[in-house]
Amino acid sequence: MTRSNARELALHLIYAMDCSGMPVQELLETRLEKEYFELLAQEDEVYAERPKGKYRSYIEGTVMGVAAKKPELDAEIEALSQNWSLSRISSLAKAILELAMYEALYAEDVPMNVAIHEAVLLAKKYEEEDTVKYVNGVLGAFSRKHAPEAPQC
Repeated sequence: MTRSNARELALHLIYAMDCSGMPVQELLETRLEKEYFELLAQEDEVYAERPKGKYRSYIEGTVMGVAAKKPELDAEIEALSQNWSLSRISSLAKAILELAMYEALYAEDVPMNVAIHEAVLLAKKYEEEDTVKYVNGVLGAFSRKHAPEAPQC
């Protein structure tokens, strides 16, 4: 398991949380079970290895953190979206943005540029080109707002 795989699994759970309305703890309990991974392993290689230890902790902490900060994260997305309303954004694109923003703001071991880069890679894997550009644009504005560039030497 890699951190990128764990991040992708966290994305799937954040997306499922939004679509299913299932309480976060119930979602984590059911979707991190061995049987669930065995069922999906043939469909998606990210499910080939069930997360354990630090990767499971990362996934659980991130998903619970996004759930707890969802109103704040969604307000940030809406504020940074030019000519897009939250209702126009796909649930998956919103989940990608929530994940990246949560990591950048609250995960002490994830630098902002890593959170953004990984989010854009996930968008490229799952979304159309226009949505990838939107995700990249919102996260660029987010980065400028929260981590303005250091002065040039």
